[in-house]
Amino acid sequence: MLALRVVAHNRIAISGYPTPFVTDTSMPSPSIYNVPNALTTVRFALAIAVVVLIPMRETWPALVVFLIAVSTDWMDGYWARKYGQVTKLGRIFDPFVDKIIICGSFIALVEVDDSPVKSWMATVVVARELLVTSLRGIIEGAGGDFSASWLGKWKMVVQCAAVVAALLTFVILPVPAWLSIATQVLLWGAIFITVYSGVDYTLIAARVMQSDPNTLAQTAATATAAANASASEPTPEAQASDAPAAPPSPAPRQDDTTADSLSDRT
Repeated sequence: MLALRVVAHNRIAISGYPTPFVTDTSMPSPSIYNVPNALTTVRFALAIAVVVLIPMRETWPALVVFLIAVSTDWMDGYWARKYGQVTKLGRIFDPFVDKIIICGSFIALVEVDDSPVKSWMATVVVARELLVTSLRGIIEGAGGDFSASWLGKWKMVVQCAAVVAALLTFVILPVPAWLSIATQVLLWGAIFITVYSGVDYTLIAARVMQSDPNTLAQTAATATAAANASASEPTPEAQASDAPAAPPSPAPRQDDTTADSLSDRT
């Protein structure tokens, strides 16, 4: 059974899966206008260009643009973690662009005549991405952390290799036997790891939610309340300033005997 643990006040990590970064509510959020988000925006434009170029049979430009887009995938995440520029927009935008690159390329390849990519292959890839995205939205929306595992990262690598091999079959003519075999192996490998990783993510999410449907929400609420309490707890200086002032000490009273003796002298 997978365990949940609270990290950084209001995040929940699923043990066994990496947590590349977490959100700390005690620190101000960085601006969304930063280098990582700019890099992701550039990759988004490149992804759209690939999807447009492939059906036009502009294979060489599509191949070059695709390689640039996927090879720079690590840069935005690395920069964000190193310089503390992780934002909520980046957490959503970066995986979204990854899905546009892969799903869009598979769909565009189906449109090309004599393509090794079949429509059912593209359907499997898109269905898996939609499923995992939905599960991630449920768990992270309740305060959990459903970051990509190493299996998901290898899935991305194999899918990219399959797309590159499929594009090469349009530029190397006649298609050599080794390229045809390699393309089929990579495509079937991509489909296998896509399905396997989708099942793996589904089982993880099912175990977490089935163990206690309210676990995520309760843990997130407890962590948020603890963070708010610690943030609102007054400092010793504030406590000293807020303490009520001590009442003035009464003036010393003269002893009755002393007063009588003074009156006798007068």
